[in-house]
Amino acid sequence: MEGWDPNTKSTLTQIPLLSTKAGPRDGAAWTQRLKEEYKWLIAYTAMNKSNDNDWFRISAADPAGTRWTGKCWYVHNLLKYEFDLQFDIPVTYPSTAPEIELPQLDGKTHKMYRGGKICLTVHFKPLWAKNCPRFGIAHALCLGLAPWLAAEIPILVDSGMVKHKDDAASASES
Repeated sequence: MEGWDPNTKSTLTQIPLLSTKAGPRDGAAWTQRLKEEYKWLIAYTAMNKSNDNDWFRISAADPAGTRWTGKCWYVHNLLKYEFDLQFDIPVTYPSTAPEIELPQLDGKTHKMYRGGKICLTVHFKPLWAKNCPRFGIAHALCLGLAPWLAAEIPILVDSGMVKHKDDAASASES
């Protein structure tokens, strides 16, 4: 954790590590893992709200817990930019981290793969591999998506690649 800012360290230490090593093909063990995932996601969301740092909503889109959807947002220059968020749990989870997608941003930055999958290979994937199977969805959001949004959204906004919804609405009215 050296080289991390104090906020990230503090946040990460408050997200408990998962104890069940199971993926979608593991039956009852996967159900137990999902319970842990939900528990720590709820804790992470509550912690963010208490720190006035609420920035995402997410839930399983299917009963098996293998498809997740939601919204994430980033505030830049006092304007809130909101994006659809989705990912599938890989069959090799937790050995393989989920590939987080922001479909609305597909093709707008070189730090993204086809389909709007954000680039996490250089910084996040080695960290996930080192902490597998103890990391979960909350860790992926905290250490993967949050830093990606903080690094990319200001650049995309300042370059005009991403417009605020009010700007887009007033442009369509003209």
